[in-house]
Amino acid sequence: MNFVWGVVIIAAAVAVAVAAMLLVRRRAPDGSYFNDGDRASGVFGVLATGFALLLGLIVFLAFTSYDDSKTGAESEALAVVQQFETAQFLPDAARGKLSGELICYGRSVVGQEWPRMQAGSESGAVNPWALALFRTMKTVSRRPRPSSPPTTSGSS
Repeated sequence: MNFVWGVVIIAAAVAVAVAAMLLVRRRAPDGSYFNDGDRASGVFGVLATGFALLLGLIVFLAFTSYDDSKTGAESEALAVVQQFETAQFLPDAARGKLSGELICYGRSVVGQEWPRMQAGSESGAVNPWALALFRTMKTVSRRPRPSSPPTTSGSS
C-alpha cells in the first residue's frame, strides 16, 4: 500500500466517524448525554485519546518497518561489497568473473527484486546471479600453501 492510499483510508475513516457523531448528536433528545455540550466533551475526549493512541501506534510501526528494511538493505549491500573485496584475492581467472557476477547480482537486487517487493509481488525465487556465483566459486581450486622455510640448527 502506498502513502496516498493510507491517507485516503484514514481521511475516510475520520469522515465517517465525524458524520456518525454529528448524526447521533442531531437525533439525541434534549438533555441527553450526546446533546449536552459538557457531557459530549467527555465522549469526544475519549474518542480523541483513542485516535491519538492509534495514530501514534501506526507511526511507530511505520518507522519500525522502515528501519528494519533499511537495516536489511544495508547488511546485504555490505555483504556484497565484502564478497567483491574477497574476490580480488582469488586467482585471475575467477577474479574477473566473480567481480562481474557480484555487480550483476547487486544490480538485479536493486533493479528487479526491490520493484517486485514494492509492488507486493515478491516471488521468493532465488536470484539467478546467486546461483552463477556459486557455480563460479566451485571452479576455484585451492593453491597449495608454500612450505615454511627450513630452519637451521647451527650453533653460534
